[in-house]
Amino acid sequence: CHNEWEITFEEIHRNGAIAFAIYNYIRYTGDAQYLNDYGLEVLVAIARFWAQRVNWSNDKSQYVMLGVTGPNEYENNVNNNWYSNYLAAWCLRYTLEVAEFLQANHSNEFVTLCGKLNFDLTESKDKWMHISVNMHYPKMENSDVYLQQEGYLDKENITCADLPLSERPLNQKWSWDRILRSPFIKQADVLQGIYFFEDQFSQDELKANFDFYEPRTVHESSLSPCVHSILASRIGKPEKAYDMYLRTSRLDLDDYNNEVREGLHI
Repeated sequence: CHNEWEITFEEIHRNGAIAFAIYNYIRYTGDAQYLNDYGLEVLVAIARFWAQRVNWSNDKSQYVMLGVTGPNEYENNVNNNWYSNYLAAWCLRYTLEVAEFLQANHSNEFVTLCGKLNFDLTESKDKWMHISVNMHYPKMENSDVYLQQEGYLDKENITCADLPLSERPLNQKWSWDRILRSPFIKQADVLQGIYFFEDQFSQDELKANFDFYEPRTVHESSLSPCVHSILASRIGKPEKAYDMYLRTSRLDLDDYNNEVREGLHI
């Protein structure tokens, strides 16, 4: 249901966020019955979406995802956004995990649900695991840094320190053409994925990615400083964490992004 405001119609990673919300709900409540009553049906639909949205690249001998907009809305129509690819692969695995859990613990209901969804666990497992295991993730060579998308390193190698305050917020001072080809990031993108799946990444990986991406992030979204605050705290940067906390809590009070006239970030 994405509209076509500027670039949001390609933000298909939101589908994965719904799957993550189900995962989080179960993780916090232990309400496994929800998976039987509602969850699996939603997860299967999302997994089927991802499975048809990727394609096999003979050049890379991996699955790729083309033409998306990641969480960073200052990009558009990119190939292999790391966050989107990672979330899609995780979603395929989690859906299979839930299906196998229900098959083992709610067998009668699971058979009924499979009939309703025309879902074959064995057939789906072979296909979805093959995609998940062979997904392409762009990465900076000889580094722990995951590339936001293919071609990110082709951008001008400057940081927010090079931006005069008079030119911010960018979306009110620059043309979209200039924004989209700049290295500047609106909100957590790679770091959003590391925040969600923190147990999958080492402290060294987190620090390398934080140190690379935060200086290039303008935080012109309410979704950005909050995530950066948590990650900065985790890697032992309390001053940066507190600065990002203040930016989060005072976003509308101080009207950092000159947009309170449009409404509050409740």
